[in-house]
Amino acid sequence: MPTHLILLAAGAGTRMLSERAKVLHEIAGAPIFAHALTSAAHLDGKRIIVTGHDGEAVRKAAHVLDERLICVDQTRQLGTAHAVTMAAGALQDAGGDTVMLYGDTPFIRPETLDAMRDARAAGADIVFLGFEAADPARYGRMVADGDTLLKIVEWKDASAPERAIT
Repeated sequence: MPTHLILLAAGAGTRMLSERAKVLHEIAGAPIFAHALTSAAHLDGKRIIVTGHDGEAVRKAAHVLDERLICVDQTRQLGTAHAVTMAAGALQDAGGDTVMLYGDTPFIRPETLDAMRDARAAGADIVFLGFEAADPARYGRMVADGDTLLKIVEWKDASAPERAIT
């Protein structure tokens, strides 16, 4: 059963105070999103990148890095769920599972993706990856009851108890 990739790379990165798409800024000599692609190189399904801000430049860089990438444009950035919805058409009737990665989160290890696939194969309906932030600042929160994910809430929408989750 194939495992597909959706790489979200549409954001402007306004906090970076740059005209360039945030995924095009370099870490260790490569665009930020290249590191996420490398982590997911072993996935055997379709590879989709959702572009938006500075989309033409992101698409060009994407095809240099991986000519198998299917580019989907998110003309209006309306959030993560909307971006994934934009990519869904490219996976219609594809079968298998899908891993969604953020293009601006470069250091997910391939072994972590494998552990997530193993959890899915063991019967999980859906698998989320989270982390405990040293400075949780304005990150969204995964609200859980034990091993059961109840919801994901953006910081701006979170209640005081939800904001206390790190």
